[in-house]
Amino acid sequence: MVKKEMIAMLLAGGQGSRLGVLTDNVAKPAVSFGGKYRIIDFPLSNCINSGIDTVGVLTQYRPLRLNTHIGIGIPWDLDRNVGGVTVLPPYEKKNDTDWYTGTANAIYQNLEYMEQFNPDYVLILSGDHIYKMDYEVMLDYHKANKADVTIAVMPVPMEEASRFGIMVTDDTGRITDFQEKPEHPASNLASMGIYIFSWPVLREALVKMRNQPNLDFGMHVLPYCRENGMRLFAYEFNGYWKDVGTLGSYWQANMELIDVIPEFNLYEEFWKIFTRGDIVPPDYIGQNAVVDKCIIGEGAEICGEVHNSIIGPGVRIEEGAVIRDSIIMQETFIGRDAVLDRAVVAQGVTIGSGAVVGCGEDAPNTFDPKVYAFGLATIGENSTIPAGVKIGRNTAILGETSAEDYPDGELPSGGAIIRHDAREGDEQ
Repeated sequence: MVKKEMIAMLLAGGQGSRLGVLTDNVAKPAVSFGGKYRIIDFPLSNCINSGIDTVGVLTQYRPLRLNTHIGIGIPWDLDRNVGGVTVLPPYEKKNDTDWYTGTANAIYQNLEYMEQFNPDYVLILSGDHIYKMDYEVMLDYHKANKADVTIAVMPVPMEEASRFGIMVTDDTGRITDFQEKPEHPASNLASMGIYIFSWPVLREALVKMRNQPNLDFGMHVLPYCRENGMRLFAYEFNGYWKDVGTLGSYWQANMELIDVIPEFNLYEEFWKIFTRGDIVPPDYIGQNAVVDKCIIGEGAEICGEVHNSIIGPGVRIEEGAVIRDSIIMQETFIGRDAVLDRAVVAQGVTIGSGAVVGCGEDAPNTFDPKVYAFGLATIGENSTIPAGVKIGRNTAILGETSAEDYPDGELPSGGAIIRHDAREGDEQ
């Protein structure tokens, strides 16, 4: 096998439970973003734009959609005879069989994959962040400091620092201490979950710590490296970076794409974001349609009004329908005279004529108040909303619903109708 200077290991197995019904049937990295993209497109595009042509993608939760999307890596020029992209699910071993139980445990279980390339450096990435970063510049920083581990960090407002893993550094950028979500942070440099390890250091740490339950980089591997005198440095990144881990941050990051001069630009020639493109017809805007400040996906048919929204490929919006401040994912149908306001609608949803989604005053969600907040109405994929019903804010719907599910024709703000896969026999 040809030796590689640096390979990437992309952690893409997360359930993404804080995205609620959006990830009921799909891993978070496979969730749509910005119309035609999926979240994992961003780290994969960063890799090939940075000259990294060997990427292991570690999957676990609901991997089918993610695996299908990645395929053999053609959109990202990662269909290589040597290297390229390889999907790495957990597998059965002779002596022990285990799911990936932590970020570092997942990497440890794939030592054999990394060893075949005998890299000088290993880049560890998360599959659920939106950003553009040249990892080659970070590698140059790693080399210049003769570092064993380099951690990408981002300055955050001091009042928000207690939400993050915080790195404390000296004047040279060397890390002197870690603080995991500290009550009184000593620094505002938040870890981005992006690491470059010199390969011998990573291998030693993983092997020595392999019996640690739920082996994690932040909790176990990085402290091990520091306690054993290894050189840890912080690489400060000042570009756009979003963890779209909550419905609020996911909605906000999508809405920012619509700005006249967006902070995160998807249209730059020198740093393209690649994705798998299906062969679909062009979008169609009807004669009486109104489209204002939107991103419209290929194959969409719009005959109603759409304002300040992101419309995915293949979405159909009938006459009289009005969409505002919403994210509508691919292949969704919105019937005549329906009204959607601050709605996040997953793919394959059918919304009946005259339905109103996102109305009334905010109220805490009764099913999961931390997830279903932000004044949004969230509808999971392949759900059905009957004609004429009203759905309030901070609501969640998953599954086929009928008029009987809406007393007085309404799901009030804070309500939820969650019907998981009928084969699982789980209904709430």
